[in-house]
Amino acid sequence: MAAKKHVISAQLYTLRDYTYSAKEIVKTMRKIRRIGYTTAQISAMADLEPAELRRLMTDEGVEPISAHVSLPQFADIPAVAAQCHGWGIKHVVIPHLPPDSVPTAADWKKTARKFSAYGKALAKEGIILLYHNHAFEFQKYGIRGGRGGQVGLDILFENSDPRYLQSELDIGWVVRGGHNPVTWAKKLKGRLDQVHVKDWGMLDDEPVWRAVGEGGIEWPAVIRACKASGTRYFIVEQDNCPITNNPFKSMQISFENLQALGL
Repeated sequence: MAAKKHVISAQLYTLRDYTYSAKEIVKTMRKIRRIGYTTAQISAMADLEPAELRRLMTDEGVEPISAHVSLPQFADIPAVAAQCHGWGIKHVVIPHLPPDSVPTAADWKKTARKFSAYGKALAKEGIILLYHNHAFEFQKYGIRGGRGGQVGLDILFENSDPRYLQSELDIGWVVRGGHNPVTWAKKLKGRLDQVHVKDWGMLDDEPVWRAVGEGGIEWPAVIRACKASGTRYFIVEQDNCPITNNPFKSMQISFENLQALGL
């Protein structure tokens, strides 16, 4: 049977309170498989050998598709590659860049070159490198007299090699950063195999994370733009779940809403 062109996947950081041991991982994989997830992104898991973690996941019908690996670990590319091979994945993600490490446009350009070098080295191992954004990347640099400037994420992708650095665009954080995710999905066409999907709403006059389709993001337009830009995996993540107080319930709502949207 041919692989699905577009896949709803689970980001396991959402379920980090339920992945702290091998036993809990098995229970969690069973729960998300019952919801309908057949793939997942590794993040915030118990410290297990990569091959053992893969076995625990696949035995329950959940295939690892990528992983978040902290930035300092990329100082040892062979070790990162070995982890990826053990997990059986072809995509690895830099999940966070300290904001104080890129105070200027020049620092963003330097970072772009460094990430390209990481990606080139990983490509030799058959692995694709991605960068996951938050909101700080939408700060502008080079503003003059209150006008103009360029956001950090633009500088990063304009100055990195598209062969060696993709984007794991986080739709929720794009919106939180004051930008249009449709515009960004189009801008990153060809570098957007995987995206993070989550929503924003309001609670007690404060913005809070919501399940996909339960906040204010215009998902039909976002999904169309992502598909047109080559996205295969729509990875559900919710940093916290203040409405349901149950991450499994939130993951289920997101899955069902994305299915209703045609995924």
